[in-house]
Amino acid sequence: MVPTNMTPTPTTISPIRPTEPTSVCSFHSAAPENAAEVNFLKESIAWPETPSVPSNFSLNDTSDPAHSTFTILPRNGGGSWHVGDQLEVLIKISDFHGRPKKTGGDLLYARLHNRALSAGVVGKVFDHRNGSYTAVFSLLWEGSAQVEVSLVHPSEAITVLTKVTQEYPDRAYFLSVFRLGSISETVKCNVCLKAPIEKLCNYTDIHTGEPWFCYKPNELNCDNRITHSKGGFRFSAKSRESQLFQRGINMKVSIPASGPASINVLPKLKGGTNEAVKTSPAGYYYQGAWQAINGTTVRQFNNATARIQCLKGKMVHLYGDSTVRQWFEFLISATPDLKMFDLKSPGKAGPYMALNFQNNILLTYRCHGTPILYTPMLASETRHIATELRTVAGGPNTVIVISVWVHFTSFPIEVYIRRLLNIRRAVVQLLTRAPGTLVIIRTANPKGSVLSEIWTSSDWYALQLYKVLMEIFKGVNVKLVNAWEMGLAHYLPHSLHPQPPIMKNMVDVVLSHICPPA
Repeated sequence: MVPTNMTPTPTTISPIRPTEPTSVCSFHSAAPENAAEVNFLKESIAWPETPSVPSNFSLNDTSDPAHSTFTILPRNGGGSWHVGDQLEVLIKISDFHGRPKKTGGDLLYARLHNRALSAGVVGKVFDHRNGSYTAVFSLLWEGSAQVEVSLVHPSEAITVLTKVTQEYPDRAYFLSVFRLGSISETVKCNVCLKAPIEKLCNYTDIHTGEPWFCYKPNELNCDNRITHSKGGFRFSAKSRESQLFQRGINMKVSIPASGPASINVLPKLKGGTNEAVKTSPAGYYYQGAWQAINGTTVRQFNNATARIQCLKGKMVHLYGDSTVRQWFEFLISATPDLKMFDLKSPGKAGPYMALNFQNNILLTYRCHGTPILYTPMLASETRHIATELRTVAGGPNTVIVISVWVHFTSFPIEVYIRRLLNIRRAVVQLLTRAPGTLVIIRTANPKGSVLSEIWTSSDWYALQLYKVLMEIFKGVNVKLVNAWEMGLAHYLPHSLHPQPPIMKNMVDVVLSHICPPA
């Protein structure tokens, strides 16, 4: 929400009005009533200034993890480390010549872990904007704690990623098939298309104002649209700029320690510590199980019987992308008594439904509306979550789970903000008419680093979405599954669809919200 003392500032953001000509079509548009909040959200995720990258830049002048270091700083007040303390680590970034960097803006990950205990927690990284950073960790278990710091992207790569979205906001494109009798035409579609209004079909959602356009077919009319599907990506990186995204060299590469890389943590001191809290993680892993820090007790649902007992009498509706469909698929495979009802849905698009009549359980999955990079699906099934929530009665036996982020990483942040503001409005309306409804929101998570995907789905893009979501739903009566921290804190490699141990922990968090301990 926008702080109450924030005065709306003038904005150049254009409103969305489906009936207006497409000259107002923009990737950066927002409803007038949201303009101030959009500006506030963009300011809240503003990245530190990064260096310019001229066409003749030299890789040797950019951030190099091999020449950078991290150093564990002494405990505040001296002495031994104890559970409840905070560990600070100083990170210094240098270039390939070994020269200290003078600017900030690098994307760094920091993790504290103990493989023997299957323990891990994320550190918060503070950018001092002069080439140095501080990572702060909460000490949450006794025994050894190993520091791990990685350079995800050098600051110069962030410059390039920012420029790519500014110059190619439509690099992801989509297709629709129009058909009438024996005539069939395929055209391109997107959030915004550059063409006169008379050459476009306007499918902007009447409830949310979410824009969507397709080029008008040559022979058929706009009512003949049958399918929606992923088209592909239109972007070719410059070879020199690709040097900034090299696995094993400057992309998700560990930074070495100068000195010890681990500490020993003793039991908590009586009376605790008076140290000011600089970081408060969402949770941490211990013995492989996620422990939430916000007061939620995360139970372990290790068998089908426990899951069925938890879901008894519940209607659970999952909305969003494949990262929440993964949860649907897990529950079906790990809970044999949940039986799929065949809705004849195409491929991975859904919708899906599963039932358990004996225990009165309904589990559904529906994908979110466009933009969505799925295999061909009926255009009529690309319905927006905000619109779908209008039809949900809600109540104490209804659970709504939402995950929307994967298909927005290549678009300007305003497209994602607009979507989340619409979803938030629908969630608040649902909770107003049915206060007992449980709404759970899943955040973005870090994913693997594949060069061909960096230009559309880099972790840096996903991080902006994560931050925006956390801000938009602050103060709203929803539960969060912090998939970002759950992915970073675990020792397994990052993946768009987190590996089974991480994903099972996420489902346990969801079930713990549905069935909190008595």
